[in-house]
Amino acid sequence: MKNSINSIHTIGRRKTAVARMYMRIGKGLIKVNNIYYKKYFTTNLAFHKISRPLILTETKNKFDIYIKVSGGGINSQAEAISLALSRALCKFDINNKPFLKENNLLTRDPRMVERKKYGKKKSRKKFQFSKR
Repeated sequence: MKNSINSIHTIGRRKTAVARMYMRIGKGLIKVNNIYYKKYFTTNLAFHKISRPLILTETKNKFDIYIKVSGGGINSQAEAISLALSRALCKFDINNKPFLKENNLLTRDPRMVERKKYGKKKSRKKFQFSKR
């Protein structure tokens, strides 16, 4: 979907997952990478994470949402989508911000995997030391 005048574009990130989202007024269709979101995500936890901002703001079947997500795992992608959706709902109506902020849905989680350093087995783990 192209970014038209009546659609809202936002980005959400979590670990290495990036979700680019386009939202417009519609019937409640949610597509992730051109697949219906209940087929893309298989766990109920992911469904809950994605639909939580919509349930809190009582806008469950008011928007058509198109999402392109890449990187990370299933859980990180669901949280990235949740952040993008929360940001879009704030752009749509500023009165949604207090509900979403109070439920920590507008907070970007900065935790990422620490890079591996040279001369070490992992980021902090050292090779086994042999005295003899």
